[in-house]
Amino acid sequence: MNLTRMHRQAGIAHLTLARPETRNAFNAEMIGELQAHLLALSSDASLRLLILDADGEHFSAGADLAWMQASSKLDPEANRHDAGTLSAMIDTLYRLPCPVLAVVQGSVMGGAIGMVAACDIVLAAADSRWALSELRLGLAPAIIAPYVMAAVGARAFTQLALSARGFSAQEALDHGLVHAVHAREQLATALQAQVASLLQTAPQASRTAKALIRRLHPGPSAADRQQCIEVIAQLRTAAEAQEGLEAFFQRRTPAWGTICANS
Repeated sequence: MNLTRMHRQAGIAHLTLARPETRNAFNAEMIGELQAHLLALSSDASLRLLILDADGEHFSAGADLAWMQASSKLDPEANRHDAGTLSAMIDTLYRLPCPVLAVVQGSVMGGAIGMVAACDIVLAAADSRWALSELRLGLAPAIIAPYVMAAVGARAFTQLALSARGFSAQEALDHGLVHAVHAREQLATALQAQVASLLQTAPQASRTAKALIRRLHPGPSAADRQQCIEVIAQLRTAAEAQEGLEAFFQRRTPAWGTICANS
């Protein structure tokens, strides 16, 4: 099953999330495809730029909740492995040697914000909607925390994660999560201009500059990533996550929300 699409031409790779019927929510299969593409690109010294985008009205609703619910039934070791595949994919994206340019529209939720934060330059549609909504499901934005926190700062991340509220493209811009906001119909033109600008830079100097940036700000260590994996693996199997995911699929308020509403 092809849940992603890769196109390459003249030193530019174009990687597209291609599961629009689920708002490009990612499951194990999509994560595996993305990781395979990214690993192949990582070893290509001729690559000058990766463009990341998505088919349809939405960039990504984040993790497929049906996949998350199924993962909660796995034994602890399998659950860690399952969470680890998402962690590895985002980290590979973050460490890609060439510049990575993301173009996002519609919903950008949960884990998808982690993918965006792992990119170097992000263009967003003005009507895009964002949320770190995991806590409303009894989960936490654990895997993506190091990347989003690096992009927006610890204080902003804390507020967005703990409130789990939606926020606008303008707020994403204000926080530094995206670099430019355009009307949706102007995104293609903005993308062309950004690509043209990036291709004016010297290829090897660009890679050297990015390697220096990653050396000065290396991202999460292996131990930090493992701790993030442990947190989400534990939360997935906890009672709150079971209740939160069941409530989502049953289109009802979870138990803790009902208590708050009645208090």
